[in-house]
Amino acid sequence: MEKIKHIHFIGIGGIGMSALARFYLHEGVRVSGSDRAPSDITRALEKEGVTFFDSQVASNLSEDIDMVVYTEAMASDHPELLAAREGGIKTVNYFEALGEVANQYYLIAVAGAHGKTTTTAMITDILEEASYDPTAIIGSLRSKTGSNFRAGKSKYAVVEACEYKRDFLSLKPDVLVITNIEHEHVDYYKDLLDVQTAFRTFAEQVDEEGLVIANVSDPNLQYVLNGLDRKVVDYKNFIDLSLKLRQPGMHVRLDAAAAVAAAASVGVEEHIIKTALENFAGTWRRFQYKGEVNNAPVYDDYAHHPTEIAVTIAGVRELYPDKKLIVVFQPHTYTRTKELFNDFVTALSKADLVVMVPIYAAREVNLSGVSSEQIIKAVAKNDIKAIHFHTLAAAADYVKDEADKDSVVVVMGAGEVTNVASQLVE
Repeated sequence: MEKIKHIHFIGIGGIGMSALARFYLHEGVRVSGSDRAPSDITRALEKEGVTFFDSQVASNLSEDIDMVVYTEAMASDHPELLAAREGGIKTVNYFEALGEVANQYYLIAVAGAHGKTTTTAMITDILEEASYDPTAIIGSLRSKTGSNFRAGKSKYAVVEACEYKRDFLSLKPDVLVITNIEHEHVDYYKDLLDVQTAFRTFAEQVDEEGLVIANVSDPNLQYVLNGLDRKVVDYKNFIDLSLKLRQPGMHVRLDAAAAVAAAASVGVEEHIIKTALENFAGTWRRFQYKGEVNNAPVYDDYAHHPTEIAVTIAGVRELYPDKKLIVVFQPHTYTRTKELFNDFVTALSKADLVVMVPIYAAREVNLSGVSSEQIIKAVAKNDIKAIHFHTLAAAADYVKDEADKDSVVVVMGAGEVTNVASQLVE
């Protein structure tokens, strides 16, 4: 840390990258970064002191840069990355950089296919309420603060740990929370066993005096937990149905149980935990209330895996049992859509009206020919009204005509579909 005076982030608008950039800013390091276009996140970073470039070219790198951080989604021939390596500048990916920072703390890492962000934010809120003063790096913006970073002065850090490309293996946790495991990131992991193997390796990296918090009855976790030479705590023992949570759904209660187990492991008292969780206001794009359209409530949600879609719909049904459910969905990546096609159809068929837009490509080229139109046709066969639009604007206009006081609208997906939610409530 003492050697780093100027750090540059390629893809600084990403949710994890921006949180790490905020950490270095807080430490007094000069921070610059680039992304393909400005965003609310990059504009906020500029106000906080980051030098931002809205194009990604080699000339963005000045001679005084000590380290360059890049995302795993970055192409190996990216001009800034090539310039850094040719110039002899230290280059690390996001999780390598995060590990250099986080492993200095008593680290609580939260991993899993679903629920990582909510659980990480809940633990942060609890430790904050208990005056443990944690440092936290979260995969979304806490509604409480509007930030994905919390600067703390204690020994504790809470970090969201993503399994993509085994990136979380850069972390050495004292407490590891595993929310759940599924075959996800199908462009990298060949099957469920491949995912389980990565999680097993991660669990073995937990400090010898530390612990792993998980649902021990989950069959997908048996490979990870059986014979593990670390203390294992079952978070299902911490489920409290009397908690008055602001977010609906059993999946949120499971996230809360995991957070309770983590907080209890470091000595936080029960009444403090309860207060923090009942005041927990959620995070950006996790069933986030955006406003109304034609007196219909509109929510924005990051759900992009069939399991996430299913539990979010179940939560909506719990909260609005008598309303017509309109789901606007954008699939995220071609490989995920192809591999989990039937599961997407099953999950979306739980809605009353499904509106879809083209697949968000992210880092991929469509080699399989899969499309949103194919999902729409399959959903319609289940006697569900389903329609496809080629643009976000057209989808928003259609929903404006369909929504009324007897409806609820949920916009889902990890890509640019979030703009539909904003358009609906403007």
